[in-house]
Amino acid sequence: MTIRNILLAGGAMLFSTFLSAQPQASIEQLDWMTGNWAGMLGPNQLEENWIATEGSSIAAMVRMTGNGATSMFEMITIEEANGTLVLHIQQFDPGFEPRTEAPQEMILEEISANSVKFRAVSEGGMSTLGYSHPDADSFIIHVGRPDGSTLDIPLQARSLW
Repeated sequence: MTIRNILLAGGAMLFSTFLSAQPQASIEQLDWMTGNWAGMLGPNQLEENWIATEGSSIAAMVRMTGNGATSMFEMITIEEANGTLVLHIQQFDPGFEPRTEAPQEMILEEISANSVKFRAVSEGGMSTLGYSHPDADSFIIHVGRPDGSTLDIPLQARSLW
């Protein structure tokens, strides 16, 4: 066996071990995320609109506004893959100009009845990203920063109609 084949086989085994270490989960476990949530982040309002789970995925459109203008859009998808969940996130400036070349990818680290946490496996501004739903009207975003600190962003349920 050539060194190249040995390295490829070793890499495949390591990758499969890495994937199998993730918690098993289905997208339906995130039904609690569905809804419109909004709250203040400094002088700006952050709003997340999560559409219902369907087709092995859930998705959100996020918008930050303040001083009569929109400063950021963000797309988030969570997909069921190989018995677990994978999150992709990308931010955009006004005019739909991407802030980064590619979306950041995160894999499932923890999941419970009303919370979920993902860990980054690609470059980006967050080391972890989580969500919790402590009661019917509250939704909290937990942003893990590269320096190890966490920023919690509390949002409240909001009706669009």
